[in-house]
Amino acid sequence: MRKINVKMLAEAGIMLALAQLLSYVKVWTALMGGSVTLASMVPILIFAIRWGLGKGVLLGVIFGTLQFVLGPIWSFHPLSILFDYLVAFGCLGLAGLIRKSTPGMLIGSGLGIAGRFICHVVSGVLVFASFAPEGQSPLVYSILYNGSYMVIELIISVAVVFVMLRFTPILDLLKNKDEA
Repeated sequence: MRKINVKMLAEAGIMLALAQLLSYVKVWTALMGGSVTLASMVPILIFAIRWGLGKGVLLGVIFGTLQFVLGPIWSFHPLSILFDYLVAFGCLGLAGLIRKSTPGMLIGSGLGIAGRFICHVVSGVLVFASFAPEGQSPLVYSILYNGSYMVIELIISVAVVFVMLRFTPILDLLKNKDEA
């Protein structure tokens, strides 16, 4: 039987609640969903960096589920639910791939957000292609639409992760997570 890590579960709950709260602070909202928030992905990214890929992906999927259930719902299409919420937010766990150095953690955070962007693009092509202007490829439309907010989210999130890694004791917590 596997031992339950109460510290990890408590931290997951706190990070999930913080991410959800930050997601309500919208800096800008696109016309058909998608928004720039006050670094709402950062708690999930930090959790993934701290606890690893698997646990980070799982918490990301839970966060995506909360985003679907508690936020404005733009589509009930199964592919949209899968790619815009479950897989997209699960990709944030990719931040847990490279945890040995600050540059690695920043690259991992960027990978997680890039994975989320790719999922939104896939959903845009598969589900929302009819919204593309006449004569424009659904792929180009989806890249432009999702890029309009995801690039800003990437910049904000990686900058906040950098500041946290550089100027807070988070690195000490990473080294001593069993003692935290």
